Amino acid sequence: MFILASESQQRLDILQQLDLPPGEVIGAGINETPLKTETPRQTAMRLARAKAEAISNVRAGATILAADTVVAKGRRILSKPSSRDHAREILKLLSGSAHRVHTAVCVLRDGNTIGAKTSVTRVSFKRLHLDEIESYLDTNEWNNRAGAYAIQKTGERFVRRLDGSFSGASGLPMRETLELLQAAGVEVARKCAA
Repeated sequence: MFILASESQQRLDILQQLDLPPGEVIGAGINETPLKTETPRQTAMRLARAKAEAISNVRAGATILAADTVVAKGRRILSKPSSRDHAREILKLLSGSAHRVHTAVCVLRDGNTIGAKTSVTRVSFKRLHLDEIESYLDTNEWNNRAGAYAIQKTGERFVRRLDGSFSGASGLPMRETLELLQAAGVEVARKCAA
């Protein structure tokens, strides 16, 4: 058994698809503000590690799985929108262009790092019309989502091309997660390990 250090329903859903439900789900509640000197990839990795360490401090001896997703256009990190207006501005920026989704995964056991991996997915959006953006904002899917969209929901309709991992762009890359959990001694179903 392991603990998922995340309040993300999407991450929990991906683990359940893999027949790997965590024994417990605990939000880490850390400050997710990027540091000025970090690249998006470094931010995702630092935050995934920080989440795992925060839970490891209160659940000594446990195996902890944590992840963090950062959406970036170049080096500019597109954080979770603070309002509908902020979400609109992010979607306008992504319209008709490509961006990257960096998802870092970290596994700790007994306070020691078993491993950490990052999945980077390049996502190209079609050109979005203002009415499409407003219609999407009405769904409220943008709320609490890095980059102001949920690719695993109706946000996928904006995607013209995806290069990389769909599950990584959704918040938890399957291959990397399975490898790290196996390395930590978590029993992974044969169908997933193949």
